[in-house]
Amino acid sequence: MSITLNHTIVPANDKTASARFFAELFGLSYDGPMGPFAPVRVNETFTMDFDDRRPPKEVHHYAFHVGDEEFDAIFGRVTAAGLKYGSGPRSPEDMQVGSSLGGRVLYFRELNGHLLEIRTRA
Repeated sequence: MSITLNHTIVPANDKTASARFFAELFGLSYDGPMGPFAPVRVNETFTMDFDDRRPPKEVHHYAFHVGDEEFDAIFGRVTAAGLKYGSGPRSPEDMQVGSSLGGRVLYFRELNGHLLEIRTRA
């Protein structure tokens, strides 16, 4: 059996708002809470499980490899939401799309300040 990442816990101030925000930006579905979590299914094997039982004490970085069409769609939703974005992890608000490994890369923050990254080349 190969090893796959099944889920990760994302500390949130409001798990439902955070899950909805993430799902909307990424074009995914949010089906409501499950137990103490507000999970968003990213693909067949992985969920982002938002949890507000303890407030976030630190900022996390979550990176996603996406296709060109998904990149364009997510970028469109980021700009439509009026979010600041940037070309690198140290410049997440320079309002530029970065390049990496011959592809595009974009960084932006979600409701809790966590840094989200989308890139077209792994």
